[in-house]
Amino acid sequence: MFLNDNFLLTTDMAQQLFHEHAKHMPIIDYHCHLDPKEIYENKPFQNLTAAWLYGDHYKWRLMRANGIPESHITGDASDYDKFVSWAKTVPKIIGNPLYSWTHLELRRFFGINELLNEESAPRIWEEVNQKLATDPFKRRNIIKSANVKIICTTDDPADDLSYHQALKKEEQDFKVLPTFRPDKALNIDATGFKEWIQKLEQVVGTTITSYSELVMALKARVDFFHDNGCRLSDHALDVLRYQPSNLQLVERVFAKRLAGEDLSQDEITMYRTELLSSLIGFYYEKDWTMQLHLHAYRNNNTPMFEKLGPDTGYDGINDLSITEALSKLLDQAECRQGLPKTILYSLNPKDYPALLALMGCYQKDTPGKIQLGSGWWYNDTRSGMRQQLTMFADNSVLSNFVGMLTDSRSFLSYTRHEYFRRVLCELVGEWVERGEAPNDITLLGQMVDDISYNNASEYFGFNLC
Repeated sequence: MFLNDNFLLTTDMAQQLFHEHAKHMPIIDYHCHLDPKEIYENKPFQNLTAAWLYGDHYKWRLMRANGIPESHITGDASDYDKFVSWAKTVPKIIGNPLYSWTHLELRRFFGINELLNEESAPRIWEEVNQKLATDPFKRRNIIKSANVKIICTTDDPADDLSYHQALKKEEQDFKVLPTFRPDKALNIDATGFKEWIQKLEQVVGTTITSYSELVMALKARVDFFHDNGCRLSDHALDVLRYQPSNLQLVERVFAKRLAGEDLSQDEITMYRTELLSSLIGFYYEKDWTMQLHLHAYRNNNTPMFEKLGPDTGYDGINDLSITEALSKLLDQAECRQGLPKTILYSLNPKDYPALLALMGCYQKDTPGKIQLGSGWWYNDTRSGMRQQLTMFADNSVLSNFVGMLTDSRSFLSYTRHEYFRRVLCELVGEWVERGEAPNDITLLGQMVDDISYNNASEYFGFNLC
């Protein structure tokens, strides 16, 4: 039966692991894109489209593939018409994880077991919207109902973290912690770099006219973030290049950029290498975890990028080599002061063997110090999750894995943790059936508990926040 209590749980051991262990564990969502302002203000959603479709480029891509006009995706059609367009699409995406996720969210949050399609759309629209207008479906209460204990947002170094501070004072049931994401500092060639430097100057209260002053400003922001509970950094390194330099050269590159001069690719790479290396040192000093998101290939459709901007469903997967540059970056950090705890994500699953082999070269002191990140973006499917888990187990210590994250802008995406935990229990149950793992519920139950929650809590040091 579709989405019954044992969906994906194909063995007795899988069912026991999920229902006795994984199902009851709280959630740590250590990487997401929720807006802390929205969490703090705790407003009700205007309707199901606002809760479900705004900003969700997973759904937008499928709607486009189903021939839905852009007016009914990101354009000026009514929210109801956009919802109906999604309802028309859903019956055609059987086999895609969003078919399961869509119905899981309807069931877990709203108690609706009916299949979503064009015929059921009006009824579901009315029933869900009535519920969304009530207190239990305000944003914070949705988080609580999903048993979420910690949320790590994604925050620019120039953010004032005022909403994190306000939530810390007011919210007792869960924590909302910042994550340090200095992409705008690293992307010296990006439009708006000089304007971002001016914004950073305002929050640190000093002028930034040299590279050395930029590094000092970022160090001050690392200290500020740490004092506000931050324990992770994150980097979108779509193309990772490595080129060592020295302070004098990088100072000249920074000065050229502030003067409005164009930079060569070598100059950009030298700057990014040196700044990232300095930041890694700061993370090590704070005992933070560094996340590196690698090999996205962004903004492929120029007309749509010009119309809609980034993060609207037009990103692909990069296919470049990864080993040499990443090895040199990690080795430089190890030689300078030591590597912080590090999670390596690649959007291209062909990179997994190289990442896993490289991880083993830098493991020490901390269980699972270097991690292969969970199946991300195009890989958070059942097959993608199984591939990531299987390769992690084949080449490292899966029992130390810090588990799933949502990487989402949606307050309704926490069912992805349930989906992941079912996939995990399915896989472990298969190992038992094949005689690859012992039929020991105590041993395997502890493993599932740890991957679901315990490892993340200990690894990130959230108990100290």
